[in-house]
Amino acid sequence: MLRGIHHAAIICSDYAQSKRFYTETLGLAVIAEHYRAARDSYKLDLALPDGSQIELFSFPACPPRPSYPEARGLRHLAFRVDSVEQFAARLQGAGIAVEPIRADEYTGRKFTFFADPDDLPLELYEDPAGT
Repeated sequence: MLRGIHHAAIICSDYAQSKRFYTETLGLAVIAEHYRAARDSYKLDLALPDGSQIELFSFPACPPRPSYPEARGLRHLAFRVDSVEQFAARLQGAGIAVEPIRADEYTGRKFTFFADPDDLPLELYEDPAGT
């Protein structure tokens, strides 16, 4: 039986920039960081408060992510937050562009999108009770 998502893996083009974004801007905690000389790449394990994780990888000369029109595959990564407005304001204060806040047509909950340094679409989804 599946019990949840353990981690999502993200490949970045500029490791230092993405590490700053995910740790300083988004506030994720570093679990472990490894440099793999044979691959000339980093692997950074990051923790979210609910126990889920993000693995941030760097690889030399990786191709850009196709986005528009959207390609098959993982569409975006969504983060639960207590207040979309508050976290969106935090992002905007850090110079991150945030789309207008909308309401989910099925649940009525607020959400918005922004992007990481490689234009990976990320979502804030209001879920104060963690349901």
